[in-house]
Amino acid sequence: MAYFVMLTTLTSEGRKTLMEKPGRIWKVNKEVEQMGAKIIAQYALLGPYDFVNILEAPSNTVIARVASQLGSRGTLESLTMAAITVEDLVKELGMAKAIKK
Repeated sequence: MAYFVMLTTLTSEGRKTLMEKPGRIWKVNKEVEQMGAKIIAQYALLGPYDFVNILEAPSNTVIARVASQLGSRGTLESLTMAAITVEDLVKELGMAKAIKK
């Protein structure tokens, strides 16, 4: 499985929905899981983004579909980035060093 960071900003329609139905977040999380991604962690933010989500998905294409489907609703805009664990980074750098020798 691959990991992804999704930063989201609510649109005015999204803020209105959140204020009227705060529990909608849980429903959206279930929808994301039905689309094939798993939310590992989720935090509300203060600043230019409203939420940060750490997701796990089987591929870039699955997470692209999730981001597109969520964005098409008009309630949020997202920035999605692929992420790797530090352990995997160290392992890959070690392999690169061994190949270089």
